Amino acid sequence: MHSNSEVLLLMKRFFSLGVLLGVGLLAFPVLGAPKDEKAEAKEALQALNDYVGEWKGSGAPSGARPGASGWTENFGWSWRFKGDDAWMTWAVKDGKNFKSGELRYLPEKKRYQFTVVDTKDNKRVFEGELKDEILTLERVDPDTKELQRMTMKTPAEGVRFVYTYDHKPKGRTVFIKDFQVASTKEGLSLGGKEKKVECVVSGGLGTIPVSYNGEMFYVCCSGCKDAFNENPAKYVAEFKAKKAKK
Repeated sequence: MHSNSEVLLLMKRFFSLGVLLGVGLLAFPVLGAPKDEKAEAKEALQALNDYVGEWKGSGAPSGARPGASGWTENFGWSWRFKGDDAWMTWAVKDGKNFKSGELRYLPEKKRYQFTVVDTKDNKRVFEGELKDEILTLERVDPDTKELQRMTMKTPAEGVRFVYTYDHKPKGRTVFIKDFQVASTKEGLSLGGKEKKVECVVSGGLGTIPVSYNGEMFYVCCSGCKDAFNENPAKYVAEFKAKKAKK
């Protein structure tokens, strides 16, 4: 027979153990959530794989005649990785309005976030959604309170990239069109029937050869090449597993 004090002690121990087990069980989903969210973010960004590559084009104020008051604008999109984290970067060469950008997906909001740096080194953070293959991103300017909008699309089966910039003054209901930039991807041609090779890392259009254990694979950009070189076994295994399911 146990004394009352011994029974109470045993009850306290069982209660403490139950609390610890409960906390432990609750912790597992929390610990697993970030990895699931990062996988979701990468998958959402893969819908924009046509962006990746080098682009040559020109910009002009909206409504301007072709060649009038325009400018040349070349830029490149690339994947970036850090552990399980994935995002895309935008680098503009001698751009008239922008220098660079970073595109991410926010799983908690189910929205894309585009942080762009203009030619005066000011950052502008846009958020938006992908619908009907058009990425629409918006922000409210903290000073003027106007609504600013960027749209991006890749018509002609990913050979063309077109983005626009518009704004809507506070209190207005209609956007004012500012400018448009239209470009063509380097190495591709309109109406061409280039063979599509899949990137072993991102699933995009593979253009850069890499090898592992005597096998040849392709990646789409320098960011994917760096990621592949850091852990080729991982990406090859994932790539082959995905292919086996098809």
